[in-house]
Amino acid sequence: VEEMGDNKLDFFGNSISLSGRVLDYLWQKNGMIAANIANNDTPGYKSRYMTFEDVLKRNLEQVRGGRSSDIRKAIENTRGVIHTTEQESVRLDGNNVQIEAEYLEQARVQLQYEYQLKLLNSELSQLRMAIKG
Repeated sequence: VEEMGDNKLDFFGNSISLSGRVLDYLWQKNGMIAANIANNDTPGYKSRYMTFEDVLKRNLEQVRGGRSSDIRKAIENTRGVIHTTEQESVRLDGNNVQIEAEYLEQARVQLQYEYQLKLLNSELSQLRMAIKG
């Protein structure tokens, strides 16, 4: 990183920081879904879900028009938030895990993770080509 006044020239921009944060979030979300699935037969267990996009949007709105370094800090300070599902259970044991919905969400998260990895790999390949000339 080279400094020139208040501006930092960052060869990578913020896309790699964002990709890394999204991959972290998806990895954590997949683990949380796995915990929901594992607790499908646990009496009284309440399923959990995770949000990320709203927190990221709020953090980015706070630095709208800011410097690249401010945007990067907003991205890096974004973490997923875990919530407990409070919906009523139709099961007698009080467990509210909807196993089919969990499997569907798990498949969706795995596809998003794979896509994000491909996107990051593509960005890094373009950077390698630019460096080699």
